Amino acid sequence: MNHALVQLAAEAEKENPLIPPWPELVIGLIAFVIVFGFLAKKLLPTINKVLEERREAIEGGIEKAEAAQTEAQSVLEQYKAQLAEARHEAARLRQEAQEQGATLIAEMRAEGQRQREEIVAAGHSQIEADRKAAASALRQDVGKLATDLAGKLVGESLEDHARQSRVIDRFLDDLEEKAEAAR
Repeated sequence: MNHALVQLAAEAEKENPLIPPWPELVIGLIAFVIVFGFLAKKLLPTINKVLEERREAIEGGIEKAEAAQTEAQSVLEQYKAQLAEARHEAARLRQEAQEQGATLIAEMRAEGQRQREEIVAAGHSQIEADRKAAASALRQDVGKLATDLAGKLVGESLEDHARQSRVIDRFLDDLEEKAEAAR
């Protein structure tokens, strides 16, 4: 029994289970070369073609993204320019409105001043006309009263109109001179 064990151990040392026998190694190597050659001829070009298409798609996407970004930047610049133009136009319109408002206010003030002066002048004219009418009416009333009073004092009627007018005018002129001297 010992001997059988020794012989088995010797055979086991002779055959290493990790190293395959030479014929299996050669057949495996040939099969590997055939499969590798087949994959290299048929599958590798397809894989390269798919990878190339993917690379082109990615580069095209990048180019499209850059073009879109460039276009977006130009649109943004146009928008900013339009916005600045609109702000400038709004400021110009506001300034114009303020100037027109100031002009309109000045015109309205001038028109109001002119109307006020016309009203004051018309009032002065009316007052002067009323004063003259009142003075004339008063002169006649005072003249009649003075004539009546003088006639009663003298005891005779002073009906001569020419003489009456001269006396009244002289009397009233004396009164006016005294009134002006008193001022």
